[in-house]
This record gives sequence, C-alpha cells and structure tokens, in this order.
Amino acid sequence: MLARISIIRYALFIIILLWISVNNSVNASDDLKQQLDNYNVVWKTQSQNSSESMPLGGGDIGCNVWVENGDILFYISRSGAFDENNQLLKLGRGRLRLEPNIFADSEAVFSQELKLHDGYIQIIGQKGYEKVAIDLWVDVYKPQINISLTSTSEVKLTAFYENWRTADRQLPMLERSACFSYSAYDGDVVTYKDNIRYQKNAVLWYHRNRPDKLLIDFCINQQGLTAVKDQLTNPQKNLTFGGIMLGREMKPSGTGSGKYVDTPFTYWSLTSKEPAKNHQIKLALHTDQTNTIEAWERVLHSSDLSFDNQLAWEKTKTWWNRYWERSYIFINADKNDPTDPAWQAGRNYQLFRYQLGCNAYGAYPTKFNGGLFTVDPAFVKQYAEPNHGTPDYRTWGGGSHTAQNQRLVYWPMLKSGDFDMMQAQFKFYSRALKNAELRTKVYWGHEGCSFTEHSETFGLPAAGTWGFESGPRKRSEDLEHGTLTNKWVRLHYTNQLEFSFMILKYYQYSGKTIEEYIPFITSSLNFFFEHYKYRQMQQTGKPFDENDKLVIYPSTACETFKDIKNPTDISAALIAVIQALQTVPDNCLSREQKDYWKNQLKHVPEMTYANYNGKKILVAGNNLPERINSDLPEMYPIFPYGLYGIGKPNLPIAIDTWNSGQLDDRKNFISWHQDAIFCARMGLTEEAQKVSLLKMQDSGRRFPSFWGPGHDYVPDHNWGGSGMLGLQEMLLQIANEEIYLLPAWPKEWDVQFRLHSTENTIVECTFSKGHITKLNVSPRKRLKDIAESNN
Repeated sequence: MLARISIIRYALFIIILLWISVNNSVNASDDLKQQLDNYNVVWKTQSQNSSESMPLGGGDIGCNVWVENGDILFYISRSGAFDENNQLLKLGRGRLRLEPNIFADSEAVFSQELKLHDGYIQIIGQKGYEKVAIDLWVDVYKPQINISLTSTSEVKLTAFYENWRTADRQLPMLERSACFSYSAYDGDVVTYKDNIRYQKNAVLWYHRNRPDKLLIDFCINQQGLTAVKDQLTNPQKNLTFGGIMLGREMKPSGTGSGKYVDTPFTYWSLTSKEPAKNHQIKLALHTDQTNTIEAWERVLHSSDLSFDNQLAWEKTKTWWNRYWERSYIFINADKNDPTDPAWQAGRNYQLFRYQLGCNAYGAYPTKFNGGLFTVDPAFVKQYAEPNHGTPDYRTWGGGSHTAQNQRLVYWPMLKSGDFDMMQAQFKFYSRALKNAELRTKVYWGHEGCSFTEHSETFGLPAAGTWGFESGPRKRSEDLEHGTLTNKWVRLHYTNQLEFSFMILKYYQYSGKTIEEYIPFITSSLNFFFEHYKYRQMQQTGKPFDENDKLVIYPSTACETFKDIKNPTDISAALIAVIQALQTVPDNCLSREQKDYWKNQLKHVPEMTYANYNGKKILVAGNNLPERINSDLPEMYPIFPYGLYGIGKPNLPIAIDTWNSGQLDDRKNFISWHQDAIFCARMGLTEEAQKVSLLKMQDSGRRFPSFWGPGHDYVPDHNWGGSGMLGLQEMLLQIANEEIYLLPAWPKEWDVQFRLHSTENTIVECTFSKGHITKLNVSPRKRLKDIAESNN
C-alpha cells in the first residue's frame, strides 16, 4: 500500500530522483539487444507437427513456421481475410524442400531461432563444412513474405503452395464455431473453394466472396432489417483475398495432392531451374473490395515483386528495433535463468508483445482467440470430442468479435506506447457505427448505437446469438424484436462503453486526435440514456425513477448476472466515460456538448453496495439471480474504470470486496481472468505476484507464449493481454495526475522497464536489490508527478 508522505520527505524524494535521472541517462540500445537476444526462442530439434510452430509476422501478416521431417512449412494468415461466412480463412500453407536435403540428414546439426530484436526466423542445418541457412521475414510496410536461402554448396530448392479449399465443402456442425454466426445452425453451411492456377513462373491464388452467399445478407433478413439494407455498410461485398508465390530463377514443376494431419490438400510447386548456393522466394498478398477480379489482380501485379529486398529488410528490421525500444519489461534479467518463474514472466511478456506486433497495421483487430497463429484443431483438444477440422478452424469465430475478450488484447498497448496498433480496434467500431445505429432506430425508434457482445465485422449481432427459426437455438416467438436469444449476451451492450473509455485514455496517454471516434463515443453513451429511458417509459410512463435516475433494467452485469437492475459495471462505465470526455479538446467536442454530458451524470444510478460482516463492499447490481458465468463485474470500478484504486478515495471498499469471500469461486488466472490487474490496482503485491506467475508461466506448448485453450482457443491472446496488464499495473499506475512507481512490485524481483504514462510521458526505471538505481522520466517536467511507493 502507498502512504501519503510529508512535504519535506517528498521534496527529498524528488531530489533523489533528479540525481538518479541525471547520473544514469545513457544510451542502452546495446543492452536492450542483449536482453532481447536472451529471450530468443531457439529449437535444436525439428518439430513433430504444426502445434510445435513458431510465430513470424509483420504489418498484418502472421505465419506459423516449423520444420518437420526435413521440410520447412509455414501457414499463412492475414488480417481481414473473411469469407462469405465471415470465417477468417488462412491463405494456405507453404512448404520448402531441398535437394540434397541437409534437414533430412539425421547427423546434421539443426537450429531454428526466432530473433526478436530484428523480427525474423533463421533456420540452419550444418554437417561438417556443409551449411544451409534460411531466413524468413515479413515486410512490415507491404504485405509480403520473403525467404532467402544461403548454402555452402549448390542445392536445388522446391517451393510448394498447398491449399485445402479446392472444392466447396459442407461444414460439419462441430466446425461451425469457426464462423460463429452459424454455430448450431441446422441449415447448410459451405466453405466455398478458392481459385488457384499457375501464372507464368508463379502460383496465383485467391478467394472471392460470392455475392449471393454473404453472411451480412443472412443477418439482415434474419434480423428484420431489409427495409434499411441499402443504407447498411457491407464489408463483405466483392471482397477478394489471396496472393502470388514466385521464386528467383524458378519454374513450375507440377501439381499433386497429399494429406496433412486430418486435411487433404492440393499443391502447386516451383523448382529452381538450376542448383545454386543462393535462392529467394517471395509471397505477395493482396486483400481488397474490387468490382472485378481483374482489378484485384492488376493491383497485386503492380506491387513490387522484385527480389531486390535488402533495403526493405533493413527498414523492417529497423521497425522491430524501434518497437522494442518503445517499451519493455525485463525481470531478473541478470540471472538469465529460464527455470526462474519470474524470468519466464518477463520473457513471455516480450514474446507475446511480439505476437501483437505482427498485426500492427491490420485492417481488423488482432483476434483474442488465436490472433494470426492458429493451427490444426486436432492439436488443441478443447473439448472431449476430437475436432478433425481444417487449419481454418478456431472456436468463437473469425469475423465475430467478442468484445469482453477483445478489450484485453488492446488495453496493455497504452502503457507499452503502441498507440499506432490500437487504430485497428477503434476503426472496427467507427467503421460499423452506422449499422449499429440503424438497428437501434429500427427496433426501438431511438438514437444511439447498440453493439452487442458478439458483433460481426459489419456491426450486426452474430446470427447464432439472435436465434434461428429452428434447431437448438430456435428464437422464441414471444421474444421482443431486437433482443437476442442467447442468454449470456442477450442484454450485453456494455463493452461499447469500455472501448469508448479506452479511446479516451488513448487520447490522455498519446495526445493524438480522436476526432473521428467522437461520434462512436457519444453514440455509445446516447444508447444507454435513450434506451433505458425508453424502457422506463414503457413501465411507468416516466423516463427516470423517483430520484431522477436512469433505471437500467433489464440488464446484465458482464455475462455473469442476468436480468438485473442497475449493474455496477455499467454505472462505473457511464461515470468514467463522461468524466474522461471532459478532457478532450474543444475542437473534438464543444464546451456545450461537454456540459450536456456532464449534466447527464446526475441521472446515472449509483453503484450498488452491500454490508458484509460490517464492511461496505461492492456488489454486481440489484436483485441478483443465480450467476451463469465467472466474471467479476463487482471489480470493474477498479479495472478498467479506475474509480477506486491506489491514490484514490475509498480504496478499502475495493479491498474489502476482494477479501469478502463473495468472489472466491470466481477468482482464476487462466484466459481472460483479470485477478492480477485487480490486485495490482489495490496494492495487493503478494496476490498480484502469485497470479502473474501463474498467468505468465510457460504455456506448456513448444512456443512459450502460445497459451490456451483456457476459455477460448490457442494461442489465447486475451490470456497474454491480461497477463501483460497485470505486470504493467504492478510497475506503474496513474492517479490524479500522479505517477506511482512500483505500487505492487515485490522487493525480491529485480526489474528494468520502460513504460508509458499519460501526457505522452515515458518512464524508464531500474529496480535492483530493493532499490531504484535508475530513473529517467520524459518529459522531465513530469518528474515532479512521481509519487513514492513502499519500495
């Protein structure tokens, strides 16, 4: 816990910090590279299958790379590759084979290494004087995968493009979670075939969405929106995604077929014209909505397809170098002991941040349920019944975005300063805003956007949550039009407020303009005020209760408590968003508009409390029924909304709530559970430490940060995101313009970190043997805002 300190002591504290700052400001780029090199993942044996793959990526491309039985293989994924069913499809699989093949020689020394600092993978085979080195990297600035081979002797290289979507395929019921809208749908669901062909000395492939098979049209008809169909934004129409594979001095060498794990495939191969000591392969990708396939192809071919890649590679390596310089956390780094759980937590923090960086500039957000790095579902073993689906499978869908989980992927980007990477998540909402507003107007006749918990990329609810005409998710005829069937998310609109709050915090941290997102924020607020006035008018003929407050009923506290009144998490959200809205510049929101929203605070219902053993604690809301999930909406005033916490009033209420025993059977560390974040924000160091070690320990899979499945899938990105947040909050918190250093950090852990704070502030600190030995704060004027912690 942090204590307030005397003026004299505080002055001495600032003087010490100034001395540390002046005397320890050095260029640490070499040290940073060395630390990251210690975190490189190095494998000395080949993999058994795709589950033992290593992530590679950049820009908006992700590849799973592994070596199996002497072949180098890699899955290809890209942000925004959504098919007719809004399933996020892989773009295929690559395979490389050498002749003679040193990787098939059991006596050769093997190495596969992810080189974090420069963002690429190097695979080496060596036997005596014979050596082959293969570098794989993804261009950050244009959608291209590049592969270069260097050998001490001449070898022949064959590259295979492998595709399992060469014919239309009926999706079995077990696989329909991959296109979440159709999960449990008892009609036909088809994954439609791709188009693949040789084009001169290259392999060209693409998937173009069929105009009469689009999920958005199914949802429009299902959800009674045909009258406004022409006004709805349609991101599926004419969408085409694919690419081209070509090699330097390579020619077509035939097609064939095979089977990998459970999935048959067809391949198209290119082979080097002559054996050589150097080979290069390029896969260029393209995704766009074009009126014709010819227009799509023209843009693909107009991209730079040359093999003169040196400048592009240097620019990509520079991007990754600067990415690591922007932010880091190194725990017990001097020990460099991979068996040390604290060291593992620091290493896995960096590995997971690498995974996030692979979709830095995607058209769509990084998916919480696997990101760009899912593999064959046979290796996930999420349910009792084995899943023999294709590599396109993932639980909880590709185009449907579960907001409760997505948020945890993006919150840690504030303190890591990855502001440019947050745009994809914000644009998800601004892009679909019109559709979410139209559905509100059609159903209830009032203003505001209603983004449901499972929203598709086009802003309408996932069809399975709405309910079908027949089958296990049949929609009741008695259910109000506009309301969802799915009981977990039936009334769950809250997270549009949380993302509004995230955007406002993004402004407070970065100072970057958020003008384009203000309509989403105000529309999100507007929905809650208008919708629950509408509900109260239905019940009583008056918009507010006798205390001039909104009556938020029927509603839900997260997915945990259903049909309750005035959920605490929603009251906290409304308060936090309206307060944060007051901080934006007047050119984003006028003073008159700010005053309007500030005045609306008087209508927000109070958060709900109870007396438990003589102590005041938070509860999730009024008239709580039996819970149906294990989230902790009682703790949302602590995180994300920051109404309670270190440096803020009434912190004991939060701590007493945590310690009351009322939450114990919902506390956990896996997947999206946020216990470490809550504990850190309350200054409960020992508990935050314990949970963070459990959450950030090695995954048990070959790649240490491929956690899951937990509640979701593999790799579980909201597992990693919530783990990052826990460590960040243990190191740095902000309250009332003060920056609290090490507010929940254990004295026995040494740490070096560089994290971001509000007002575009960067804090760089070294804590060793129980003392701060280095502190740099930029800009220097914020040094006065550093608050002392117990450390």
